[in-house]
Amino acid sequence: MSLDDFLGTNEQKAIRPKQRRSGVMKRVQKSMYRRAFSETQLLDLVQEFKWQDGESYHFITGGDVDGLSYLKVILRQQKLKYCLLSTWVMAAEDIYQCQEFLESGKIEKLDFYLGEVFPGSYPQEYALLQKITKEYGGTIKIFRNHSKIIAGEGDKFAFGVEGSANVNTNPRTENACITIGRDIYEFYREYYDNIQGFGDK
Repeated sequence: MSLDDFLGTNEQKAIRPKQRRSGVMKRVQKSMYRRAFSETQLLDLVQEFKWQDGESYHFITGGDVDGLSYLKVILRQQKLKYCLLSTWVMAAEDIYQCQEFLESGKIEKLDFYLGEVFPGSYPQEYALLQKITKEYGGTIKIFRNHSKIIAGEGDKFAFGVEGSANVNTNPRTENACITIGRDIYEFYREYYDNIQGFGDK
């Protein structure tokens, strides 16, 4: 069986990145480990961090911490020129929070990468997200996505957030890691910039 036969129909093939490739990034860095059981506690815990290049901050969380909580952590340190947000699904309240970030100038440009279930299972949220990205110049890509990544750059530093949590409230235990550095930002930015989603030409 060929790779194309394995990958399936033309519609299924359209969700692959434009370029087939794998990437590995090797780092030597300092790591710190923290536990948090609410977003407020998470925001308090990071006050001791110095946000230096090459540092990684690892978290195990429960309660009301979700993917967007880590973006709030970053925005307490700096405004962002650009940010990408990848999640399987996201809730309306989080979409409104992203709108507030854009309206207030905390983020200049924000691109969204969502799973294939999002438009059909969350039509109101999808319509809201389309309206916001049209108004503020961002993009939405829908594809076979289950990754939870936030990456961006500001005046002080570039970063990548890798975690298990979607951008919606979920009381389950989740994990995440914030890494400071341009290399991790560019690693994810290159990949997501080359995503060809459903409906792309």
